[in-house]
Amino acid sequence: MLIYPKINPIAIQIASFKVYWYGIMYMLSFMWFAIAAKLRIKKYPHEFLNNKLIDDLLFYAAIGVIVGGRLGYCFFYQTEFYINHPIDILKTWQGGMSFHGGLIGVLLAIYLFARYHKQNFFVIADFVAMFIPVCLLLGRLGNFINAELPGRFVSNPHLWWATIYPNSGSLLPRHPSSVYEMLGEGVLLSIILFYYANKERRVSSISGVFLLSYGVIRFILEYFRMPDSFLSDLVNEFGISMGQILSTPMIILGLIVLYYSKFQTIRKI
Repeated sequence: MLIYPKINPIAIQIASFKVYWYGIMYMLSFMWFAIAAKLRIKKYPHEFLNNKLIDDLLFYAAIGVIVGGRLGYCFFYQTEFYINHPIDILKTWQGGMSFHGGLIGVLLAIYLFARYHKQNFFVIADFVAMFIPVCLLLGRLGNFINAELPGRFVSNPHLWWATIYPNSGSLLPRHPSSVYEMLGEGVLLSIILFYYANKERRVSSISGVFLLSYGVIRFILEYFRMPDSFLSDLVNEFGISMGQILSTPMIILGLIVLYYSKFQTIRKI
């Protein structure tokens, strides 16, 4: 059994200027994409993307994930509050980002990027999808550092990874759901995508596999995750979480995109 190591969420502080670990995780995610994507096209030259265009694509995607992630959290999870307090949307230092909102933002960014360069949306989306899981892993690491996402269920104290979160107001050991999400959304999803992309595939198939796999993994892991206190009524009444509600369309869309891929050309991603 483990006790959560109390970690200061502020990595660097100079006077009133603060740099949070969660923000650093976002910066590391952007760096990962820039480096890994360039190494990928060096080994497997892309029909369109080059180093300069990857930098441009990262700029589009970074704006998409930050704006989409913030707006997604505000309006998927606390709609009434942020409608009544719109200025609080800008208070990102208080926390609150949504993967599903960030995904919508990134998809819109890819669409605008592809349209500007007169390219196939899925040719770009397939390429980007392979690098997202590591970004998710880093984001979940930020959740762990902030002692966020304690497990919903009390676990057997003899389970060596059972974790006590003192800040949660309970001294009972719980499943560390942020670690589960690091392993599921980060490690497992990376393995699935890179294994699948190791061969020539039809255009849009990688995007379909990403949407389907993430949706299923997130839906399952939501059972271990403590729902936000302001959404507990949803869980109590229907037995499902907002994350599961938002992941269901991803699963359906993933199946649709995979079916659509049957009619596309085969190429190396």
